Amino acid sequence: MQTFTLIFIFALALATALQLWLARRHIAHILTHKTQVPAAFSDKIGLAAHQKAADYTVAKTRLSFMHIALDTVVLLAFTLGGGIEWLTQAWQGVFDSPLLEGAALLLSTLILMSALEIPLSLYRTFGLEARFGFNKMTLGLFVLDLVKQAALGLALGMPLVLGVLWLMGAMGEYWWLYVWLAWVSFNLLIIAVYPAFIAPLFNKFMPLEDTALKSRIEALLQKCGFHASGLFVMDGSKRSAHGNAYFSGFGKTKRIVFFDTLLKNLSGDEIEAVLAHELGHFKRRHIVKRMAWLFTASLAGLWVLAYLMQASWFYAGLGVTTQTPATALLLFMLVSPVFTFLLHPLSARLSRKHEFEADQ
Repeated sequence: MQTFTLIFIFALALATALQLWLARRHIAHILTHKTQVPAAFSDKIGLAAHQKAADYTVAKTRLSFMHIALDTVVLLAFTLGGGIEWLTQAWQGVFDSPLLEGAALLLSTLILMSALEIPLSLYRTFGLEARFGFNKMTLGLFVLDLVKQAALGLALGMPLVLGVLWLMGAMGEYWWLYVWLAWVSFNLLIIAVYPAFIAPLFNKFMPLEDTALKSRIEALLQKCGFHASGLFVMDGSKRSAHGNAYFSGFGKTKRIVFFDTLLKNLSGDEIEAVLAHELGHFKRRHIVKRMAWLFTASLAGLWVLAYLMQASWFYAGLGVTTQTPATALLLFMLVSPVFTFLLHPLSARLSRKHEFEADQ
């Protein structure tokens, strides 16, 4: 057995065991404190609501056990189990272009892996969420969402994958730098077009009509120095009873969006408080900092991939004999989370810090 195979199996076993252990600790902590509302908000939340929230969190965490198990089995099946090698051989000769064969390998693998997640997604939506009264989605809407997501993924993913694979093969030693620039540009483009072109494919957005609330929100935005192109209400109730508010886009495309469920269930003061938290992230430049971290990490990752793409042990250790840019990229995408899992506490600490800062 290859040395890297043993390292991969050990890292995967460690990451899986840690995830399961942390999930069990999370459940135990919640159940320990389920019988009493924390003093910090005991005057605002009753015991019944607190216990329902605890039960819901426990149920979601228990479902994560199944996700962890499925992800582990699927990863092993596609790597050491020969899945990627089989798909690579299956696509050989189908197209005259190695570029198209590589794109077909990447997209077909991602489609298959997404399809394997559908049963758990169905249970989460129509089982768990419905049991706690949150699901409002019909089976027809669920299927329609899948179709739209697949079509959108192909429309956006195919040009991106083809471009990345071309750069990997044509740009020489420093291809990883060109791919990084393309990746950053793609992400910024998606952020810019999402509010006006992508989000409306899944939801309806209407201008906020409550003049009193609108005045309060505009005053808050002015105080924070946030310039929005509009205030909108999204029909989130057609999928879920959960409520939220968010802002998206940048520059002239920035907009504030409220779920209709949020406006229905909360008072004006509470709505303003929810939005104030989101604006806290803007004021503290958390979004910019997270994007900077993401782009820096992706640059480092592509630099590592450039080295691994030339290493035969990387392919052989993961059950693949065909050494191409497409197989290297696919393997790296699948296995890198296993080796970066131990960085999650750092990411979680940073996220927790940002959440507290946004409330200040």
